[in-house]
Amino acid sequence: MNKKILDFNERLKKSKIAIIGLGVSNIPLLDYLYDLGCDVSIFSDKKIEIDLSKYKYSIYEGEGCLDKLVGFDIIFRSPGCLPTRRELVLEKERGAYITTEVEEVIKNCPCKVIGVTGSDGKTTTTTLIDLVLRANGYKTFLGGNIGFPLFTKISEMHEDDIVVLELSSFQLMGMDVSPSISVITNISPNHLDKHKDFQEYVMAKCNIFNNSDDSVLVLNYDNEITRELKSKREIRYFSRYEKTNAFYVENGYICYGDDLVFDTKKLHIRGIHNHENICACMSALMGMVDLDKSFLAIEKFNGVEHRLEFVREINGVKWYNDSVSSSPTRTIAGLNSYDEDIVLIAGGYDKNLDYSPLAEPILSKVSKLILFGDTKEKIYQAVMDKKKDETIEIFKCNSLSEVVEKAYQVAKTGEVVLFSPASASFDMFKNFADRGIQFKEMVKGL
Repeated sequence: MNKKILDFNERLKKSKIAIIGLGVSNIPLLDYLYDLGCDVSIFSDKKIEIDLSKYKYSIYEGEGCLDKLVGFDIIFRSPGCLPTRRELVLEKERGAYITTEVEEVIKNCPCKVIGVTGSDGKTTTTTLIDLVLRANGYKTFLGGNIGFPLFTKISEMHEDDIVVLELSSFQLMGMDVSPSISVITNISPNHLDKHKDFQEYVMAKCNIFNNSDDSVLVLNYDNEITRELKSKREIRYFSRYEKTNAFYVENGYICYGDDLVFDTKKLHIRGIHNHENICACMSALMGMVDLDKSFLAIEKFNGVEHRLEFVREINGVKWYNDSVSSSPTRTIAGLNSYDEDIVLIAGGYDKNLDYSPLAEPILSKVSKLILFGDTKEKIYQAVMDKKKDETIEIFKCNSLSEVVEKAYQVAKTGEVVLFSPASASFDMFKNFADRGIQFKEMVKGL
């Protein structure tokens, strides 16, 4: 075990520790801290459903439980509990060390860390980086927003391994360490229901590189915000429109320098946005991997679940699950992935986003629009404000089962039914994965 994690373990043993939230990232900490014999208190806004009796930890749950967050040395916050929350600010002023599971991975692991963030495409890009590294013989640990919590795996890591992390704005906010290779796929308005404003969201994203000047920063040249970011790091740009100093798309090929490296027609995954994701992945790994091995692995890649995922074909209509699309920009990318007429299912929890940019792509690509959820009226109004002579049928429904049945009734042979909500899932579902799974089950039952 490396010295950094040994030293941190000793610090944990001597500290009064709070864990805020028992989501995926914090649950593995329970056994880890228990085995070290730590003094732990657990805080949760929601009722805790799992049995914690074996740990004999102090437990505070329900609304207002953080009023008792006083006098702690180390606080592991869940990503959903932002460091700007009043109770955390007060405890930090008292001297508490506030951190997250993934932040401690970056600080204590003995190997190179590659981190990926962005408003769209970060999961696919992170997955591709992990896939390509493994195809080139590296041992990798995939974590952060996907994969498994890695803090408890640090003792298994070696210097030649690579940690690959997908990092959300919630995880990056307040972080004072950055991965050695950092990727930002793009930045557009998102999660404005949680962040106080767009600037806070952008600054959180920039923490992926702001805390160290060495190594590499990979940026999207086509995105106005990321193109203008400054850093002392080596900056590599990827693009779908321009020749850059890294990987870019030109005439249907992934290119590097003056070379046509890979024909995108060979790909199983659809959409120009996925060509961007490939360019981001390969730009991050320049000098580390063999191109032939890498693109052979990419060619076989079938995509990530809930991301333009093919479900089935019924009566000549192909159904796709794009439940991960929780913002207008993601749904626009999905719409642009198809040449067929589209029956679009959209709507969900309102993150205070502007839906006007979605109107024009809907009017140009969609034959029937089926809306449900909290945002159905906002999307409807955005489309109607832009509509002129375009022909589009619009239906409003009250449940997922109702929209699936409506899509089955109105879709014609040769069309695509695309479930791409452009909204978060929390009005009716646990998360986007739960939403996507329910959609697939309903479609398979038709």
